[in-house]
Amino acid sequence: MRIVTTLPSATEIVCALGLEPVGVSHECDFPPAVRDRPSVTASRIDADASSGAIDEQVLEAAAGDGVYDVAVDTLDSLDPDLVVTQGMCDVCAVDEVVVERALEAIAADPEVLTTDPHSVADVLADVERVGEAAGVLERARDVVAALEERIDAVRTRTADIAPGDGERLRVAIFDWTDPVMIAGHWTAELVEWAGGRYGLADAGERSRPREWDEIRAYDPEIAIVAPCGFDLEQTAANLADLSDREGWDELAAVREGRVWALDGNQYLNRPGPRLVDTLEAIAPIVQPERFPEPPDESVAVPLDVLDRRLEVDP
Repeated sequence: MRIVTTLPSATEIVCALGLEPVGVSHECDFPPAVRDRPSVTASRIDADASSGAIDEQVLEAAAGDGVYDVAVDTLDSLDPDLVVTQGMCDVCAVDEVVVERALEAIAADPEVLTTDPHSVADVLADVERVGEAAGVLERARDVVAALEERIDAVRTRTADIAPGDGERLRVAIFDWTDPVMIAGHWTAELVEWAGGRYGLADAGERSRPREWDEIRAYDPEIAIVAPCGFDLEQTAANLADLSDREGWDELAAVREGRVWALDGNQYLNRPGPRLVDTLEAIAPIVQPERFPEPPDESVAVPLDVLDRRLEVDP
């Protein structure tokens, strides 16, 4: 089957099923072999700009021709049988409307599978949906079972911590810094399974801008900075969006040295199989005594460690 994907998480799902997409999005980079696949999308945003500048570009693009474009000629040449796209966010990736418009201009008439996950259960269901559409449902069920086993391994180690227990520290995860946004969707589940308390967003709630006074009033005891689309170095480069704000140094997480940077681009913001990797990285941040092995430094690092790394290799 000739499968085209229009966002990184869809590509990761397809590859986790042992399949190879014939075309991917311009952002797809995992597993590494997909980087050589033809790209069927392009962005009108300068992804290397500051968080504030990117926000301005997105607003301008949304009011004009849109954030993304589809390479119709490339899509046509790939002759897809199945296109996996998304309807969750027209800022994060090409949405189904843009894809369907492009499909009207090509010769093929592929099945279109649209993902719209807002919870971990939704992501696991998407794995099975893609597997069914691609004719490998049993393989998809095996992948889901293995992911559920890893999730259960984390949840078992924190199951005895009651919801109101003081051992559950207040956690805030930022998925944008200018404007300030708190990560939503599946994030509350990940934090709670890891043994923390996520009081700024409910499970399944969309990410949205927040007033800084709301963050200060919540006073997170652990802060994880994981902007959508940013790797660790780009996160560090934009940290002043938070650290220059009034009251940042007074937050409990800052005073206690519990501020971390997490690669939001590769992990938190991709609703695919590696959300389980994200859970396993968050757990030792939230409950270091129960999960003594720290996360891999390519995934998440304390901000002071990241600062030293950048000083050595700017």
